[in-house]
Amino acid sequence: MELRAVAERKQNGLSLVGFLFVIVIVAVLAVLGMKIIPTAVEYTAIKKAIANAKANGTTPREIQDSFDKQATTAYIDSISGKDLEITKTADGFEVSVAYQKKIPLIGPASLVIDYVASTSKTPLTKPDQ
Repeated sequence: MELRAVAERKQNGLSLVGFLFVIVIVAVLAVLGMKIIPTAVEYTAIKKAIANAKANGTTPREIQDSFDKQATTAYIDSISGKDLEITKTADGFEVSVAYQKKIPLIGPASLVIDYVASTSKTPLTKPDQ
């Protein structure tokens, strides 16, 4: 009678193989996160820098110089002031930038992220290249 009760009991939990599979998935996601988060932080710094450059500059050259000064203190390496697209509007200038960040993964595999930032209130899309 006791043997039958023990045999009918269901096991709960993960097996060793299942546990290792979960650990591998978590490790891969952690590595991806550690590679992607710095680019997202840099993108946020770029958005702030172009907004400040627009506020501090009255000519396209002043806007570029202001951005370059902020880029050195904010550790912005992906773009420089000459990469900014500055357009004259009725209210002054609009500053925008579009760039790609390539993150190497394993061997020939890499992740490419397209970033677009602008001081304009209308949402921008990356132009086709």
